[in-house]
Amino acid sequence: MPARVSVAQREAVLNLLNEGKDGREIAAQLGVTPGQVAAIKAHVSMGTYEKTPVDDEVEEEVATAFDTTFGLERDLQMALRTSIEQLEPGLVIIDGGREQTVTSGRIDITARDRNGSTVVIELKASVADRDAIGQILSYMGDLAEGSTQVRGIVIAKEFSPRAISAARAASNVRLVHYSFRFLFGVVSTSASEAAV
Repeated sequence: MPARVSVAQREAVLNLLNEGKDGREIAAQLGVTPGQVAAIKAHVSMGTYEKTPVDDEVEEEVATAFDTTFGLERDLQMALRTSIEQLEPGLVIIDGGREQTVTSGRIDITARDRNGSTVVIELKASVADRDAIGQILSYMGDLAEGSTQVRGIVIAKEFSPRAISAARAASNVRLVHYSFRFLFGVVSTSASEAAV
């Protein structure tokens, strides 16, 4: 279990969130987990945040859920980076294998398509809501200062109806859902199984 977040750390998290800082950057800067930052943010949005520490059990649940989601997004990003052509033929990653930092935050993957357009790719491990559309549009705006065309792809397990509605108004944003397919193979543990 991660160390409890002090009242001073909570206030620092709030200040940095209000400045628009990314949760992962805040966590690294303050020595807390991304899940703890997400827990504080969740309590603020629900109106349950006070300057006193929040319930440990609730904080741990939110922190664990966030850290699991963050791990899945990281794994999804690594898988996509090794086979970007599955997403769209002709895509080439141009960010040097690392998330690109822009004014609005960190772009999961930056690529170029076969027409020379810059493609911003945002990954969501579970359900993407309309804030994911705002997020990718911000990133696209940061990169639009150059001379090339910029478009976006949001990849998620599912999309809320609000995300789909928001994307209808952004013709240069495409929504793509992902799924898993497991393949199983028997591991031979004896000479008789190896012969089968």
